[in-house]
Amino acid sequence: MRGTPHRKFGLGVLGVVVSALFFGAPAGAEIPGLSGTSFSLVATSGYIQNGDGNNLFFWGFADGNPPAGFDNVQVQYPGPTLIVDQNATVTVTLTNWLAEPVSLVFPGMENVTAVTPLAGGGIRGILAWEAPPGGGTLTYTFTAARPGTFYYQSGTNLDKQLEMGLFGAIIVRPAGFDNNVPANRTAYGDNTSRFDREFLFLLSEMDDRYHNQVEAGQQIDTTTFFPTYWFMNGRNSPDAMAEANAPSLPAQPYNALPMMHPGERVLVRIVDMGRDQHPWHTHANHSLVVAWDGMPLTSDPANFTALGPDLAEFAFSVMAVPGRTSESIYEWTGKDLGWDVYGDPTNLLTAHGCNNPAGFDTVTSEWCPDHGKPIPVAIPDQKEWDPGPFYGGSPFLGVRDDLAPGKGNLNTNGSFFQIWHSHAEKEMTTNDVFPGGMMTFMVVVHPEIPIP
Repeated sequence: MRGTPHRKFGLGVLGVVVSALFFGAPAGAEIPGLSGTSFSLVATSGYIQNGDGNNLFFWGFADGNPPAGFDNVQVQYPGPTLIVDQNATVTVTLTNWLAEPVSLVFPGMENVTAVTPLAGGGIRGILAWEAPPGGGTLTYTFTAARPGTFYYQSGTNLDKQLEMGLFGAIIVRPAGFDNNVPANRTAYGDNTSRFDREFLFLLSEMDDRYHNQVEAGQQIDTTTFFPTYWFMNGRNSPDAMAEANAPSLPAQPYNALPMMHPGERVLVRIVDMGRDQHPWHTHANHSLVVAWDGMPLTSDPANFTALGPDLAEFAFSVMAVPGRTSESIYEWTGKDLGWDVYGDPTNLLTAHGCNNPAGFDTVTSEWCPDHGKPIPVAIPDQKEWDPGPFYGGSPFLGVRDDLAPGKGNLNTNGSFFQIWHSHAEKEMTTNDVFPGGMMTFMVVVHPEIPIP
């Protein structure tokens, strides 16, 4: 690509939840990204597609080591997620094909250094060594001394280059992490941060005027910032619910559609790379915040192995603050709803296991005191009721039923769709179009139905 943008036109990906559910949405325990200790990032330009059908010019990073070779790098928004191990020495080579200097900074990392090439390709910047325009190259090294969720960004001309998209996430795995061993699948090496599935939500926003002005080669006045687009992992709703690596969204490979089975522990990683705060709200349950900025909430860091995050806090909404990261644990079982979320047990794909009437079902994670209880709500005139496309014909998990004539549905598995979104309502729009922006669903799937 080498700085030559490719414009593409088209409408947003509408009605994409079906493809996300059945054609490979990354809803397992691993977050998509690049793993290892040596990475190559290319700063260049391209276009992203928004849910309102508009395409915006942006600057971003591409993986400089693609299988097809350097000339075929695909710039992306946000930049590639880098996944590394605790205590690893990491090298990142930056090649800059933009028309102005670009640098990299790695907040939270230790022993950060920049190695300039023998040809003198580095420029001493205010915050970091910079790669000059037109193909300049720099190599940075750092030590990933502690686990957690972090990020990288350009350290040059921050109010412009962050707005244009020069950032990405870093995930540092704790010592002893093993994705194939449930007890060793943790965020910080302790049982409280143990998880069954994990999802990354990198939040950002854009003022489309700036991107149009930069594309036209004009100066921008960032003191007039007024965002009109809001993103999760580089997409706004409904595109965020499309499958990862959707062919129609080549510069936006990461989706944002979390999925789980009842009773599973879901690790929610949040990174705010915008200029505004975003109250990230998880419907159906609070989440337990266990760490901010890669630092577990513990009363005694020296005794963390024994205590864990003993100061962890339940949050109605996790406040995402610019430049701050968090990890929280989300669980859902239907406990204390007062009705059996599975409905008639004879309709289940698997039998209940309520051997402890005062505890949880060992098979379905149902709260046993609610076993067999009907929904205590009656709708008097169902002719006036429109259940919407995510209704499976039944209010019970895993149970499907007939729909009214002419009603289609996107919920062929009888899942529960719990909306997750920014609690700043304007951020649930895309350029004043609702629904859009920072809005997706947590899809709770019946235990017998596999998640891709």
